[in-house]
Amino acid sequence: MRLGLIVAGLALLLGAAVFFFYLPARVDNQMNVVVDHPVYAISEEARALHAEIPVADLHADTLLWARDPARRHDRGHTDLPRLGEGGVFLQVFASVTKTPSNLNYNENTSDSDDITLLAIAQRWPVDTWGSLYNRARFHARRLNRLAEESDGRFIVARTSGDVASALEARETDSGIMVGILATEGAHPLEGDLANIQRLYDEGYRVIGLQHFFDNELGGSLHGTSGVGLTDFGREAVTAMVERGLIIDVAHSSEAVVRDVLELTDAPLIVSHTGIRSLCESPRNIPDELLQQIADRGGLIGIGFWADVICYDTPAGVARAIAYAAETLGVDAIALGSDFDGTVTTRFDASELAALTDALIGTGMSADDIRAVMGENAVRFFTENLPEG
Repeated sequence: MRLGLIVAGLALLLGAAVFFFYLPARVDNQMNVVVDHPVYAISEEARALHAEIPVADLHADTLLWARDPARRHDRGHTDLPRLGEGGVFLQVFASVTKTPSNLNYNENTSDSDDITLLAIAQRWPVDTWGSLYNRARFHARRLNRLAEESDGRFIVARTSGDVASALEARETDSGIMVGILATEGAHPLEGDLANIQRLYDEGYRVIGLQHFFDNELGGSLHGTSGVGLTDFGREAVTAMVERGLIIDVAHSSEAVVRDVLELTDAPLIVSHTGIRSLCESPRNIPDELLQQIADRGGLIGIGFWADVICYDTPAGVARAIAYAAETLGVDAIALGSDFDGTVTTRFDASELAALTDALIGTGMSADDIRAVMGENAVRFFTENLPEG
């Protein structure tokens, strides 16, 4: 009897070890893939140009995964060392708080949530297991703690002055890096407008309205309704803009995008996307909506994965960026990698110089390459984050 209890206990411990330690790393490794490839050949011209650029990226889901961002890892796409090796100055870090099962670009309901199991397996605080707001708060505090432990070399920007000061400091220390917090969907509001201020106080400055399912604010590009902003959504967007938060419509239904454009003239972003006229995909909204966002001083972040750009090599990403710049205007284009967003890419954050090299190959000028690789995004946040 005692031996049986011992065996059962050992089996339980082994199962727990697999669930809490082996499984999260395995899921991360399988979902955030960098395809094996030879070392990219990068010209001296590209290396020199890349070194001058404050590289900026509008979207990475690093905070979702159980890796210490302060250490270099051999799985996934990002961590601070790899971002630094890639010359990144500014990275927007998104908080993913809910994803439906059977994730797809065409139609998802909101009645399932795979993040709950991931939260438990990765040993997030118990209060995150049943609360989307608490998950967003946990991600914010995780990033803020990373900044506190960085000796001032990693800053979570809350104001335009934070970005400007960091950019000035970068002139003498190229390792200075800025993070900006964003939500991947506004469902962490949990239907409560008061949570806008709470998220703001935690450090969030970009709010994505939807993710892969319809929520209290309106329809998702991948939901079931296709509707625009709800009454709550209109109230929420108005309150966000009044508070100085930047609106991201990367996963919003076409109707929501149109409603937001009608409701506010504040500059919007589409943090990670492709251009439909170049790559036909249900993940990409019509060019005419992107053009309206661009014309209002907004930003379009071009993704690095095949579903949105069709070809995911450095040359394929460069092709998409060059096309977007020609179609929508170079000043509106930025990087929107979706690194660590359960996508497969051909390079990770440490290899971003390969993209600069590929952009040279498209015939883009050095000034335009600087703009799309980082200067546009740095300017946007310097102009549109709250002043203080």
